[in-house]
Amino acid sequence: MIFKRSILLPALLCLYGSAVAQSIPFPREATTQPGILAQEMPALAAKVLPRLQPGPDTWAYLQQLLMVQLTARQYAAALHTIQQYRAAYAKSDPEKAAIRFIQYETYANAMLRKQPMDKAFPESFRASLARLHAASRYALDNWYTDDSASLAADLQRQLAQQAGQDSITLPDAIQLCQRYTAWQLMPRIAAMAAPLLQQVDRQQYLIRDSLLIRTRDGASVSVMVVRPRHQQGPLPVIFFFTIYTDEVNLTIAKEAADKGYVGVVANTRGKRLSPDITEPYEHDGNDARDVIDWISRQSWCNGSIGMYGGSYVGFTQWAAIKHGVPPALKTIVPSAAVVPGYDVPKENNVFMSFVYPWVPYVTNNKFLDNVTYNDRGRWNNMQFNWYHSGAAYQTLDSMDGTPNPIFRRWLSHPAYDAYWQSMTAYKEDFSRINIPILSTTGYFDGAQIGAMYYFREHLRYRPNAEHYLVIGPYDHLGCQHVPAPYLNGYTLDSVARISIHQLIYQWFDYILKGAPKPALLKDRINYQVMGTNQWKHVSSLRQMNNDTLTFYLAPQRLLQQPPTDTAFLPQQADLSDRNSEFTGNYILSSLIDSSINTANGLMFVSEPLPADITINGSFLGQLQVIPNKKDVDLGIDLYEQTPDGRYFQLSYFLGRASYAASLEKRQLLTPGNINTISFSNTRMISKQLSKGSRLVVVININQNPFEQVNYGTGKDVSEETMTDADEPVKLLWRNDSYVRIGITH
Repeated sequence: MIFKRSILLPALLCLYGSAVAQSIPFPREATTQPGILAQEMPALAAKVLPRLQPGPDTWAYLQQLLMVQLTARQYAAALHTIQQYRAAYAKSDPEKAAIRFIQYETYANAMLRKQPMDKAFPESFRASLARLHAASRYALDNWYTDDSASLAADLQRQLAQQAGQDSITLPDAIQLCQRYTAWQLMPRIAAMAAPLLQQVDRQQYLIRDSLLIRTRDGASVSVMVVRPRHQQGPLPVIFFFTIYTDEVNLTIAKEAADKGYVGVVANTRGKRLSPDITEPYEHDGNDARDVIDWISRQSWCNGSIGMYGGSYVGFTQWAAIKHGVPPALKTIVPSAAVVPGYDVPKENNVFMSFVYPWVPYVTNNKFLDNVTYNDRGRWNNMQFNWYHSGAAYQTLDSMDGTPNPIFRRWLSHPAYDAYWQSMTAYKEDFSRINIPILSTTGYFDGAQIGAMYYFREHLRYRPNAEHYLVIGPYDHLGCQHVPAPYLNGYTLDSVARISIHQLIYQWFDYILKGAPKPALLKDRINYQVMGTNQWKHVSSLRQMNNDTLTFYLAPQRLLQQPPTDTAFLPQQADLSDRNSEFTGNYILSSLIDSSINTANGLMFVSEPLPADITINGSFLGQLQVIPNKKDVDLGIDLYEQTPDGRYFQLSYFLGRASYAASLEKRQLLTPGNINTISFSNTRMISKQLSKGSRLVVVININQNPFEQVNYGTGKDVSEETMTDADEPVKLLWRNDSYVRIGITH
């Protein structure tokens, strides 16, 4: 899964030039009358085109340009844009570049032919297929897929928001062109392509897509198997176990077949053909293990199986080996792997609401409920209604008006207790994991904490494990597939623009076919140093740095010398106040900005750095505090302030003070006394800081509509209400509190 906390925040569109200030006439009747909308959309697109200017994010700009050109029915121009996009994409992944937007290429070429569409489209399809790189042929289904319900719902939501207005902003006009054209074209394209895709499948693959595998406890798991038609004999198997049931599953299996493997995709019980109830996380480990056993006994399996996948699918791999590694499983490649109860649906035991709509998304039907999940207005309303009401967090589903028993079940386990520990590898489980592993994550991956948990714990309990880590300036999606060259305002170094997906298959060839080890894996830890255009390779996390910087808290300052006298820094927040700014302890949509969020916070700034340094790894700290409450949720945000005054987000921490010593056992603070709050479960980063930059730390008392509000009574936080706020939270930070950062000179 692609976890996006931003689903509950205002949607941000990539803007170029003076897009925000521009507005275009657009008749209000078009929002309610389909005939008028159909007439007005090409004219709107024609007005948008001269206003759409390129920006630093080339991929995003060309995608927008393409959809506006198609809306304007400028098919030759659209084909040119597709070629530009592919040329840019090829710098990161030449194999898959040729298939990008192939559905629109096929359609545009067909429209330019002087023939009836029933003749023009098949000819155009075959021409596109002939030009396609063989290594990306398996992904055809993805590009010709029709998701009519979701496309229609997205379009109608935007039209409803636009209703009653006689003009439209440029960003909204771009988005309307994207949604309208996808909704208008994709059903037609998909219908025309379906028989042609079936013909390709018959020529290339042996597909069994309707298998049901019985588990040991009597449940059923839906499985599909794809074998290469022209390759005989048993082969190694690539196995993908996922809760996400959609057309991509078949594509994943086809890719394995194209690369000389058997592809097997299985779904969480209750999904696709399985008649059982879907309960995320709870049965995946045992079910995946049963499917591995079934695969190993098939005549087409040569006895060697590898698993890969990201986010939830990263979790299922670790869950499958919790009780030991099945003999046929030779490797796993988890990317951005989540740890249920550890980094999702809560982080350092603070529950986060971005996960709430994910539950109906994966459980409402046998496939995926995209219409419900993409209803941002619904989820925003739920969040803000809860926040402003001051009601208990456990009433979120009452605010929504639809029961969410799974989310409620999660809330009943606020600690990292046996319920969560039973789902995936935990403590001594790691000592039994004796197969080679490749893990990938990113500095700006929301699931990095989970991915690093697995890596650290595996090496803690099995120090000589053959476990490689690849980490760079990637987000949740980029560290699983192909990272975009431009991430939240930051332009990646050229050496960082690699295809993680290609690396994964190079690893499979190495482990399962005896090919050379991927060249990038020069040591156990392989990390890209932002700003240097270099990869570094070390054998342990400790070797990532050769020094540390320790900063002590002083009024508005970070000092490198420990204090000689004891002093206290006061901080307070009124958690019953619903009119002030929100805290924001998450990966920012703009990593580089002229200002930072200091809501409910104290800001501490270092002296300018005397020389260039590289920060490497995670930051940590130990805080000494006198609170007036029994608990508090803290955010600790780390920035670089560059010599020109801008701020670059480096890392952050979000956590509950009462779980600072152990996520498994709550230890309430003692009001009026000095309490120690240690923290280390932060996101790691490697970045070169320039001479003259400063390090900035913001410590805030977490309060926003997107996470629990901890009022500090010591009760279960999910049960607290605004009436528990009583007096403001008051903290006195002792000046020997410190933050420590690993560096390399």
